[in-house]
Amino acid sequence: MFVKVEKSKIILEVKDMERLQKVIAHAGVASRRKAEELIKEGKVKVNGKVVTELGVKVTGSDQIEVNGLKVEREEPVYFLLYKPRGVISAAQDDKGRKVVTDFFKEVPQRIYPIGRLDYDTSGLLLLTNDGEFANKLMHPKYEIDKTYVAKVKGIPPKELLRKLERGIRLEEGKTAPAKAKLLSLDKKKQTSIIQLTIHEGRNRQVRRMFEAIGHEVIKLKREEYAFLNLRGLHTGDARELTPHEVKRLRALADHGKNAF
Repeated sequence: MFVKVEKSKIILEVKDMERLQKVIAHAGVASRRKAEELIKEGKVKVNGKVVTELGVKVTGSDQIEVNGLKVEREEPVYFLLYKPRGVISAAQDDKGRKVVTDFFKEVPQRIYPIGRLDYDTSGLLLLTNDGEFANKLMHPKYEIDKTYVAKVKGIPPKELLRKLERGIRLEEGKTAPAKAKLLSLDKKKQTSIIQLTIHEGRNRQVRRMFEAIGHEVIKLKREEYAFLNLRGLHTGDARELTPHEVKRLRALADHGKNAF
């Protein structure tokens, strides 16, 4: 496993003044909109004084409190992890099981996953300490594509793949349109490998979609997230996102698929 961490990015240097609500959102305390509400409600203090105006700007040396709790400000960091199977998509686990942040022992920032992959699913997972960035990427209205490769029992006919593409009715409603492609099949073992691209993030969605068409998932891996992929990585490897990748993801979150 390797993690690329530039030393310059570990040191907190907030030289420019930033809007108070933006700093609160970046710290992961709340979304920017919620941060604005907290400021208006008089629940935010800067250097011990209550602030209720939204135009206030702060520097790295200013002390910020929200609901009496000090806001810890860190340099934002962004990572891509090739999550192995048998790992929890969380920063900690009360049962003592292995979690995704265990792969980032050298990273001083308090990072957490953006969304989640099931315990028994492997693949691409993003982690950050930038709360606003994470909230934007997870918002369903931006329809960020996520591509999975599933090994399933049986060989589904084209009509069932088209059903996946049109949408499957699950307990909580019909899934959004998807893209499905049969990559390979094994007639002897009666299994097939199918690529499925979705932009929603319901609980165990891919597994439940395949179950709904009568083909149970044996193995599942997320291979792509938007324009990002696992190229050059092995299971358990991680790398820091480049500034350009972060910029592209931010543009996707702000403007949807038409950003590029």
